[in-house]
Amino acid sequence: MSRRAVAGLVAAGVLAAGCGSSSSRSSSARLATATPVPSTQTHTQPPPTKPAPPAPRPASSLPPGNNGSLPQTHQQPSSDTPAFKAEMAALWSGVQTNSVQAALPAFFPEPAYAQVKAISDPQGDWQSRLAGNFKLDLAAAHNLLGSGSANAQLVEVDVPSQYAHWVDPGACYNRLGYWEVPNSRVVYREGGQIKSFGIASMISWRGYWYVVHMGSVTGGGGTVDDPETGKGTPASSSTC
Repeated sequence: MSRRAVAGLVAAGVLAAGCGSSSSRSSSARLATATPVPSTQTHTQPPPTKPAPPAPRPASSLPPGNNGSLPQTHQQPSSDTPAFKAEMAALWSGVQTNSVQAALPAFFPEPAYAQVKAISDPQGDWQSRLAGNFKLDLAAAHNLLGSGSANAQLVEVDVPSQYAHWVDPGACYNRLGYWEVPNSRVVYREGGQIKSFGIASMISWRGYWYVVHMGSVTGGGGTVDDPETGKGTPASSSTC
C-alpha cells in the first residue's frame, strides 16, 4: 500500500474517533440534564396551632349555694367582706330591675328557714309569706327609685353592728338560734343626690347576713322602710 493510502486511512480513523467521542459526550450531557438530582432539603409543615383555652370564670363571692342546707353556726357575720358586698349588689340589682330572682342570693335561704322554724310547714311559710312579702317590698323599692332606677348607683349598705344580737332558740317560734341586726341602711345616689332606705331585719346563717324582712317585720309586704334624703340613721329595735 502506498504512503498516501496509509495516511488517508489514518486520517479517516482519527475523524471517526473524534465523531464518536463528541456524540458520547453529548448523550451523557443529555442524560444528566434529563435526570433530576434529588434534593437534600426537607420541607416540614408546622404543627397546627391549638386554640387558646377559654379564660376561667372568676369565682363568685356569694355564699355557697348549699349554705342553707348545712348546720347553723354561732359565727357573727361581718358587713366588711366580699360575700356581703356581693349579696348587697344582688339585692340592689333586684331593686333596680324589680326582680326577685336577681335579689334572691341576698335573701334568707329556704333550707335554712326550714331548719330554724319550729312550725308545721316552714317551706310553705317561706314561699307564701316570707318570699311573697320580699317580692312586694322589692317592687315598692323599685317604684321609689322611679324613672331613674336604671342609673341609680348603690353607694353602701350601712349595717349597725352595735345593734346586732343573738336570738336564742325558743324565741319567735325558732328551734335554732341566729344573729339578728335591725334597720340597716341602703345608701344610693340618684340624679346626683344621696338617698337611702332601710332593711328592716337581717339574720345570720353560718356567718353570713341575709335579708329576712326588707320593708317591715310585721307588715304584709309592699312597703319601703324609712326612705330618706341622705344616708339616714340606723336605729335599734328588738326584732326576731
